[in-house]
Amino acid sequence: MNTIIYIGIDVHKSSYSYCSFLKEQDSFFAEHKSEASSKNAINYIKSVIKTVGSDTPVLVGYEAGPTGYKLCRDLQKADFACVVIAPSTIYRPNGPRVKTDRRDARLLAQTLAYKTFKQVVIPTEKTEAMKEFTRARCSKKRQLKKAKQELLSFLLRMGMTYPKKGSYWTQSHFEWLRTVNFKDEWLQLAFEEYFAEVNELMAKVARLDAQIKQMAENSDIKEGVEKLICFTGIDYLTAVSIAVEVGDFSRFGNAKSFSNYIGLCPGEDSSGLTVRHTAITKSGNSRIRQLLIESAKSIKYGRLCSAKSKRLVQRQEGQSPLVIQYADMAIARIRHKMMSMERKGLHYNVITTAAARELSCFIWGMMTGNMSRACV
Repeated sequence: MNTIIYIGIDVHKSSYSYCSFLKEQDSFFAEHKSEASSKNAINYIKSVIKTVGSDTPVLVGYEAGPTGYKLCRDLQKADFACVVIAPSTIYRPNGPRVKTDRRDARLLAQTLAYKTFKQVVIPTEKTEAMKEFTRARCSKKRQLKKAKQELLSFLLRMGMTYPKKGSYWTQSHFEWLRTVNFKDEWLQLAFEEYFAEVNELMAKVARLDAQIKQMAENSDIKEGVEKLICFTGIDYLTAVSIAVEVGDFSRFGNAKSFSNYIGLCPGEDSSGLTVRHTAITKSGNSRIRQLLIESAKSIKYGRLCSAKSKRLVQRQEGQSPLVIQYADMAIARIRHKMMSMERKGLHYNVITTAAARELSCFIWGMMTGNMSRACV
């Protein structure tokens, strides 16, 4: 077996920096920089192989980032082994505070050679497309929240407050907003712009929600989504988002690994005989973590209901009795844990986070068929 050429690529929007490394000789060579394109990367790899030997295997890697997975897919289609490296697993040695593309490419090549990294799982193009669509919905939801805040702030500055007691953005609140009128022409135009933006974004979010529900019927995720919606607090939007963000649940050996992946496990800062646990790590996929936090809040708010809601009963229709029993048992346990922590006087955020971690463990068990091993 010939030696392996390890090629690190420091990827940017406009440029790629390359560095090849031979582990046996501990030497860098063929350091180069080109415009950002898969064609240039393929030509570089071919030239390196031609220089060293036509039958020399190569391993190419670059750091996960905003440029996505297109380069990796293109290199794999060209029959080159390529991996995307998780940024948190790249060891950055102490030394002079100098950061250049050339140094980063060298570091990536060495990281590949000494296998001190974890590989990011590359989703299929179909799964990635669905994931981007659900993220587009979340983006519109954030814009809607901001638009609502801007409208309420405007009305408050003008001394216009909702006269009735109750929540905002109810049917009654919208009826009141339609009656708001300003004598000054420019104030009226400003109000109409604020209100129109809220209505427009609400319509967009509703349209995206309907399309995501249709997406749940996709054969790649349908089975997983139908299981996930059996949990209280997990509707179609959350279920589809979790399914496309995670992809293959079997890549996690146990429930703790899955909780670590979404950053719901506590950190630790220990030294000598002192052991101190810190807040959750918040590493990994922040979107799934946020969705599970919201689901945990829904579980808490619905704990006083002794019977299942009609929506939950409808979502559980057609599922096996084992799946339904497991989901119901999980929610009962999470609610009991939340009430127990409340009685101890723990902070609301701590309780919600603990419940989200517990829910993540049950989700892993559901999606991998390890229902008896879900809780660790």
